[in-house]
Amino acid sequence: MKGYRISVIRHGMTEANEKGIYIGKTDLPLSPKGAADLAAKMDEFVYPTVHRVYSSPLQRCTETAEILFPYTEMCTVEDFRELDFGEFENKSIDELAKRKDYNEWLRGGKSVRPPKGESLEELTARTYKGLHEIITDMMNEGLTHSALITHGGVISNMLSCYGIPKYPPSQITAEPGGGFDIIVTAQMWLNSQAFEIIGYCPYDKTDEPTTDYDYNDYL
Repeated sequence: MKGYRISVIRHGMTEANEKGIYIGKTDLPLSPKGAADLAAKMDEFVYPTVHRVYSSPLQRCTETAEILFPYTEMCTVEDFRELDFGEFENKSIDELAKRKDYNEWLRGGKSVRPPKGESLEELTARTYKGLHEIITDMMNEGLTHSALITHGGVISNMLSCYGIPKYPPSQITAEPGGGFDIIVTAQMWLNSQAFEIIGYCPYDKTDEPTTDYDYNDYL
């Protein structure tokens, strides 16, 4: 049974990331340091050769895609934008630390929203829609390996919800320019809404995988 591989990669750093400021829907570009760090990663590691790049529409992700995969077709997927932090947007942890609603949000479950923001339940639902769109497109087009450039919170939440084996979000965080490879089959996705987490991305220079996959290789 054919497996479809997706390299899920976090965008590079913005100035807000460097300052510890919450940015979700705020559409900031990469910082000069963020872009330089991605270029350095490309020298140190190997990024996969993919058939298509899917990206959050926010420019920190599309700019990352253009740096890491400059000659590959890119399609934006609206549902892979970052969590909307509402009133916490563009504020630092230090600014928010004494707010009651902020601490309630940190202690709350997946249904708790930041004021005027979005809950993790809502993020999970739209991430499912985005994944279904990508997986269906790959299957219809016969694409065996694609990349997805998105946000750190999206990645950890998506992998903890739909990935096998199961990890808590805190154990599957992605650094800027890094992430994880996942593999899925039609049967696995349609029957279980699940994919397998198979390793880190990018790769050491001696570990780049081949481009044709049979899911039996990963059982």
